[in-house]
Amino acid sequence: MADLVVRHATDEDIPRILDTLRAALGETAVLRRTPELWDWKHVSNPFGRSLVLVAEDGDQIAGVRAMMRWELDTPHGSTLRCLRPVDTATHPDFLRRGIFRNLTMNALEVARAEGVHLVFNTPNESSAPGYLRMGWQPVAKIGVMVRPRVGRAVTPSLDTPPSIGEMAPSLRRFDDSLPVAPGRPPMGLRTPRSDRYVRWRFAAHPTASYGHLSGKNEGVAVARASIRGSVSELVVSDLLGARSDVIRTLARSARTRYLAGWFSPIAPERQVALRAGMIPLPKRTLRLVALPLSDVDLDVFELSSWDLATSDLELL
Repeated sequence: MADLVVRHATDEDIPRILDTLRAALGETAVLRRTPELWDWKHVSNPFGRSLVLVAEDGDQIAGVRAMMRWELDTPHGSTLRCLRPVDTATHPDFLRRGIFRNLTMNALEVARAEGVHLVFNTPNESSAPGYLRMGWQPVAKIGVMVRPRVGRAVTPSLDTPPSIGEMAPSLRRFDDSLPVAPGRPPMGLRTPRSDRYVRWRFAAHPTASYGHLSGKNEGVAVARASIRGSVSELVVSDLLGARSDVIRTLARSARTRYLAGWFSPIAPERQVALRAGMIPLPKRTLRLVALPLSDVDLDVFELSSWDLATSDLELL
């Protein structure tokens, strides 16, 4: 690291940061590393601009460490200031030089000085051991809930983003209307669903195709079109006061092989999903890890302390 400069990123760095992310992590039809996506995630976020550090070697961004600002309400009435490590990469030309650890430890130093309470994320299998060595601890491995369906399914293109209109014609696009997010008390650590958050999280997303459907008994289901492998799927991202009839309506009209999603065991939305026929699969696909930076008034290493939906775990 002697010849590398570690510093806060600037807006002028964004094109080179995106080049490094593409070189290290690649792209898919669902996930394009565009300037618009970077702005949505790290600049326009209602919780604040991200903490972004880079390691620079001359004109080359050798590594990037981005942590999104986030907030989680607790059942005790407090709100935790959080960070979520997301876009992290070391350029292939600079591997095995400790850049990942160096950037992370520098970011944590900044976070502590700013009074951040908690860092949490869902690292993949290759990066998870590195987080654990740096002090993160596992919370739980998280699976998926699935509702298979029989009927016509769209054969997705692997070269273009999936269309919500094609895969789920019953859903209304967010550019047509914006549903009001009904609040409920948090059962555990829960992202506050303000109208501003809903507008940013779903309506303003520059690459993912989201839609919403209102139920007969009030409430809204939010879903997005996706591709897994070569199979089309409809991801139930959130249930905003929705009842099980909404998911059944989605299942009847969807032109995908199945519906997928996940809700915490303590969340009332999980019971809604179960009653609508969404089945928890035994395979665990995500690992939730956490690192408290100050005293927190509940045990963050127990899944029963987290009140999450699919939209909290993925940022597409």
